[in-house]
Amino acid sequence: MPTAAATTPWDTLWIDLSVATMTAPEGHGADGYGAITDAAIGVKDGRIVFVGPRADLPGPMESLAADVRSGGGGWMTPGLIDCHTHLVYGGNRAREFEMRLNGASYEEIARAGGGIVSTVAATRAADEESLLAATLPRLDSLLAEGVTTVEVKSGYGLDTETELRMLRVARRLAKVRPVAIRTTFLGAHALPPEFKGDPDGYIDQVVGTTLPAVAAAGLADAVDAFCEGIGFSVAQTRRVFEAARAHGLPVKLHAEQLSNLGGAKLVAEYGGLSADHIEHLDEAGIAAMAAAGTVAVLLPGAFYALRETTMPPVDLLRRHGVAMALSTDNNPGTSPVCSLLLMLSMGCTFFRLTPAEALAGVTRHAAKALGLADRGVIAPGMRADLALWGIDHPAELSYAIGLNPCRAVVNAGVARAPRALS
Repeated sequence: MPTAAATTPWDTLWIDLSVATMTAPEGHGADGYGAITDAAIGVKDGRIVFVGPRADLPGPMESLAADVRSGGGGWMTPGLIDCHTHLVYGGNRAREFEMRLNGASYEEIARAGGGIVSTVAATRAADEESLLAATLPRLDSLLAEGVTTVEVKSGYGLDTETELRMLRVARRLAKVRPVAIRTTFLGAHALPPEFKGDPDGYIDQVVGTTLPAVAAAGLADAVDAFCEGIGFSVAQTRRVFEAARAHGLPVKLHAEQLSNLGGAKLVAEYGGLSADHIEHLDEAGIAAMAAAGTVAVLLPGAFYALRETTMPPVDLLRRHGVAMALSTDNNPGTSPVCSLLLMLSMGCTFFRLTPAEALAGVTRHAAKALGLADRGVIAPGMRADLALWGIDHPAELSYAIGLNPCRAVVNAGVARAPRALS
C-alpha cells in the first residue's frame, strides 16, 4: 500500500515501470506476481517508502525525491536471493567431469584423487586471498543477474582452521562487492581423510571444537549438515543440531537427496529454516515441514548435473502449503552453476513450477529460507534490494534460456549497472 510523503525528500523515485511486488500468494495457476502497472517506487535511507500506482504518488515528483529515475518501461522485482551455495572453494572438478564422461567409474575417479577429497585438498592448500580471487568470478556472474543476497556455506575444509578461513572469505565478499552475504557452517558435509572409518569421531570434532570456534568468532548465521547414507546419520545430525541450538544458531539441512532417512522431519523438529534437495521426501516429512514453517529449497542444477530422475514432490508441497525456494547450489562437484536465472527455467521445466512460483522461489521464499524478514518483496519498510528488467512480463525470466535482461540493480537503495562491479 502507498505511504504518505516523507517530511524530507526521498532519495530516489523510480517511475515508468511495472512492479512485481511478490506480495501475493502464487497459488498454482494464479498470477501470483502482485503486479502493479504504471507504478512508482520511493526509496529513502535504503528502505522502500512508497510502492503503488504512479497516480497515487502523494505529491509532485520533483518535490518527492532528489533523484527521479525512469525504469524505461521495464519491470522491477525484488532483488534475487541465492539461498543455497557452496561458493567458496579451491580448485575445480572439470577433469573429473571429463573422466566420468570418458567412462571412468566413481571408484576410479576416487582412486585418482577425485571427488570431494580433491576439493578439500585444494581448499586446505589455498590462503584467504587465493580463495577470494577464485570466488569472485562466480559471485560476479550471480550479481550480473540481479542477485542481491547470497548464502555461502563452508564444508570443504573439514578441519577447524580451513572452515574458519572459508567463512572469513565468505564474509569478505560483502566488503568487496555490492551484495548481502549470509554464512552457514557446514562442517558435517563429508568425512575428511584423517577420520576415515570414524564418523562419530569426526562429529566429536565438529561439535566439540570447530562449531564452538565458529560461534565464538561470530562467523556463522546458521548451521547445516548432509544427512544421507554417504553423509551422516540422523543420530549424528541430531548431535550437530543440539550443538547449534546450544550456540543459538538456527539450522537447515541437506535432506532426502538420494534416499529418505527422515532428515526433513528432523530439521522440522528443530524449527529449521529449510530442508534442501528433498527429491526423496515423503508426505510425513512434508507435513512436519508445514507445521514448522520450514522451507523446501529445490536445487535443479544438482538434479540436472547428476542426471537424477526422481523429482521433488512439488504437488504434495503445494497441497501442504510448504514454501518452495530455488537456488543454484553452486559447488564444484554436482552443481557448477553460476546462473540463478537458469534455475528459474530449470525449476519450471524439470519440476513443473509455474513462473510465478519460480520467481517467488528466488525472492520471497528464498528470504524465508535464510530467516530474513526484511527483503524478498517490494513493500513499504522493506530493504530496497531491487532488480530492473527489460521485459514485458515477469514470466520471461523463467522462459528465456541464456538471456540476461537485467538493466539495473539496487542494493539497499544504491543503484548500479548489473555488470558495473568493482
